[in-house]
Amino acid sequence: MSTDLSTNDRFQPINLFEYEKLAKEYLSQTTLDYYSSGAWDEITLRDNRAAFERVKLRPRILVDVSDRNLSTSILGQPLQLPLLIAPMAFQCLAHPDGEVATALAAASAGVGMVLSTMATKSIEEVATACNQFPDSLRWFQLYIHKDRGLTRALVEKAYKAGYKALCLTVDAPVLGQRERDRRNEFALPQDLHLANLASISGLDISHEKGESGLFTYFAQQLNPAVTWDDLKWLQSLSPLPLIIKGVLRPDDAVRAVEYGAKAIVVSNHGGRQLDGAIASLDALAEIVAAVDGKVEVLLDGGIRRGTDILKALALGAKAVLIGRPILWGLAIAGQIGVSHVISLLQDELNVAMALSGCAKMQDIDPSLLTLPRF
Repeated sequence: MSTDLSTNDRFQPINLFEYEKLAKEYLSQTTLDYYSSGAWDEITLRDNRAAFERVKLRPRILVDVSDRNLSTSILGQPLQLPLLIAPMAFQCLAHPDGEVATALAAASAGVGMVLSTMATKSIEEVATACNQFPDSLRWFQLYIHKDRGLTRALVEKAYKAGYKALCLTVDAPVLGQRERDRRNEFALPQDLHLANLASISGLDISHEKGESGLFTYFAQQLNPAVTWDDLKWLQSLSPLPLIIKGVLRPDDAVRAVEYGAKAIVVSNHGGRQLDGAIASLDALAEIVAAVDGKVEVLLDGGIRRGTDILKALALGAKAVLIGRPILWGLAIAGQIGVSHVISLLQDELNVAMALSGCAKMQDIDPSLLTLPRF
């Protein structure tokens, strides 16, 4: 298949759901299961999506929306769209260019990119590829390993390569039980490696009989004893601002601010950790209220339409993170596919703002929403 979606004579996706459907033709079953699965019965995975469907819009009328502005900023850095690409591991399973293609698509569109610790392209490869976009928002997502020297080395590499922040994932002291991965005995193919970790310490995802190799890796390498006090140590390693990803409770959000977090990502890890956990959107308003404007709040989980972004912003998010649909675009057409996924969301948000009576980000507020009654 040609990677130019404009000239391709096959089925052309016009929304993110169609991208997901088409991506199944491009990915092995093992890779598809790894990307799309959630923990245990996948209740939280489904609820992340259902939460947006429960919230209804109450549009304003007779507002001049002839000139709309979708731009915003995160930690003072401008974005053309209130969107970041969530940290996702092993993107070379979808396309040989992997995280490099994703980062280039994000930078060229003026949206953010969060590179995973578990990437299959290195910190330096991604940074070098994006040299033509020196002002692009690029963060590094971090897991704290048992080997503190390894964690320190990752932070130092990210800082040296020009990443703008550390995004610490805090909802994975152990890996959630993803039964599809366990059944498939998920492991990386021999030609793919953990680009950042293998180069430092030889760590990789290996085959484990009867188990997910990723589950075994987490059990062996990641530190389940991390506490709030470790945030002080982490912040001592570099001047990079710290973002805490994986917050679902208002009291945890307040404590994160007290311990120096500069932003919070409300997230349940895409439904891949604790099954039965609250949907990210359902946790958002309480967390926004709890931090009371002291830090910026972002939302991760379930975004599939421009109206979803609008709803998250109306509940107080400064921007959203999107994950799996980026992988579908990457699988189908590499950088061009990722760019198209971003442009679809941009076009949908543009229309949704116009139809809701919002010309700019500042016009989006809770009055636009009718929340479900339980």
